[in-house]
Amino acid sequence: MRFAPVVLAGALLLAGCGKAEQAETPTDVATTTEPAPTVAPTAAMGEQVFKRCVACHTITKDGANGIGPNLHGVVGRAVASHAGFSYSSALQAKGGNWDAPHLDHFLESPMKYAPGTRMAFAGVIDAADRKALILYLESQSK
Repeated sequence: MRFAPVVLAGALLLAGCGKAEQAETPTDVATTTEPAPTVAPTAAMGEQVFKRCVACHTITKDGANGIGPNLHGVVGRAVASHAGFSYSSALQAKGGNWDAPHLDHFLESPMKYAPGTRMAFAGVIDAADRKALILYLESQSK
């Protein structure tokens, strides 16, 4: 019989049809999907974020202004008030003080916060990075 090997192979294939392999599920593995714990922002993390700012800003006490103003002591300081820096009229018109909510809004998108500002920076998109940066700025304001 010439077709015996082919028929036998077909019969074996058909014998396996309909039998699903069942994967064993360990009973000690949790099946819930909880979000990964988040790390609370810290001033040390903010120091890393501040590295994006050093091309234009200094933060040392009594440090010189760069393309942007020196940011030492910026938290709590009046907006557009650092001595020796020429601020845009858009930022001068804002008024108020650089508290955490104002800094957060500004850092998220400087050009939306003060349309016409000369600060050509897209912003810090991540809220945790902004919080960390503000914590760092606060630590440098003492």
